[in-house]
Amino acid sequence: MKYVIGVDLGTSAVKTLLVSREGTVAGEASREYPLYHEHSGWSEQEPEDWVRGTLDALSELVRQSGVSPEDIEGISFSGQMHGLVLLDEGNRPVRRAILWNDTRTTEQCREIERTLGDRLLAVTRNPALEGFTLPKILWVRHHETAAFAASRKFLLPKDYLRFRLTGEFHMDLSDAAGTLLLDVANRWWSGEVLEAFGLPADFCAPLVEAGGLVGTLNAEAAQATGLSPATKVFAGGADNACGAIGAGILADGLTLCSIGTSGVILTYEDNPDADYGGKVHFFNHGKPGAFYSMGVTLAAGYSLSWFRNTFAAGESYDSLLAGVENVPAGSGGLLFTPYLVGERTPHADPDIRASFIGMDGSHTRAHFARAVMEGITFSLNESVDLFRAAGKRADTIVSIGGGAKNPVWLQMQADIFNAEVVALENEQGPGLGAAMLAAAGCGWFASLDECAAVFVKRSKRFKPNAETAERYAGLFRIYQAVYGQTRDLNRSLATFRN
Repeated sequence: MKYVIGVDLGTSAVKTLLVSREGTVAGEASREYPLYHEHSGWSEQEPEDWVRGTLDALSELVRQSGVSPEDIEGISFSGQMHGLVLLDEGNRPVRRAILWNDTRTTEQCREIERTLGDRLLAVTRNPALEGFTLPKILWVRHHETAAFAASRKFLLPKDYLRFRLTGEFHMDLSDAAGTLLLDVANRWWSGEVLEAFGLPADFCAPLVEAGGLVGTLNAEAAQATGLSPATKVFAGGADNACGAIGAGILADGLTLCSIGTSGVILTYEDNPDADYGGKVHFFNHGKPGAFYSMGVTLAAGYSLSWFRNTFAAGESYDSLLAGVENVPAGSGGLLFTPYLVGERTPHADPDIRASFIGMDGSHTRAHFARAVMEGITFSLNESVDLFRAAGKRADTIVSIGGGAKNPVWLQMQADIFNAEVVALENEQGPGLGAAMLAAAGCGWFASLDECAAVFVKRSKRFKPNAETAERYAGLFRIYQAVYGQTRDLNRSLATFRN
């Protein structure tokens, strides 16, 4: 039996999966590491913590599985996007990594907009947001001049980890697309953007496809993990790209709905000229030559956990949601907008806040709980609506995360999205996508599509109820009006929040 390993370098932990040729998960191991928040809005990590945690997790994975190292043919990676790792002449980090959820770079975003104007969206296909990598580079150059002067190149988190395991520098296209330095459609580093900000071409690593072979394990990594030095190493991809691969989002008409703390709607794209005016993200996929568009709800699952912690502290989610199936669609005229921490898609607005609208004395806790579920799904449907308005099909939506654990919510998604919603039998997320890149790279399958037919196992399907879908369509238009009606009110209230 032959195996591959998928490594998912997340924000709070690294998770490793050992997967057989039949797509069966034969072992798992993980390690947590700390986040550093030294100032308001800052979020950093030590790159060495990623390396140490990954080596430890891989060692445990190999040891506990009992699998011969020679039978583990390949390894690939999924990684948190946008994080900045600056390296000096000796390839050592000059400072901690600045992460995707760090928000210190607002002024640098405005600088990018002033400098590039309309060329920003034309070339990078994404707006300048604090989470992206280029604003972080500019922040370090302005505020930490000595660290920047010592910097010779930058890598993203998983690419630094892979460098430490192989000694080779590369960056895959799906992760590079989140830097604001990539010409996304043409799939190369943008000389125009680099020149505009005075950055040399060799500041960026050589580009490679997510499934590209980049080497084998170096002697140090092989000894630390127990893996064979002949283990093939493949580039890997951004976490959202790998999550899409792991859910089988590899063809037109397929869309992913992921409800975690935040929520993501991601749809497959094969047209490099797809234009959403910057309202959704547009990135290179982990599948060669493909792309994906992605909308984000900042407080998806977080809205439900906030509701539970505030009004039902100590209760299980099953207890919290008991009875929601008996509440009619629309929650008796009660609407919730999940803007607890602002919003991303389609309103990039840090000041908007959540609302319950339409409350009356007949509403019970079950009405409020259902309204929260509906509001989260309406927010995600904003992205589906944008895709369809641009001519995209969204016929089948694969649902993962917290929203896929409750059959009432899955049916609600089918009715609000007006599409067939599919749950997965054994959801493993980006780690499985990384393993699939290694499996295809090792030649087990002719393509990722063939790999997905074996590795991605679908379970229950939920079809929309025509009458309920029509009712939700009317409520969705009312939901969409809430943002404009409450925006100025929330800005006026902002001064009273402290």
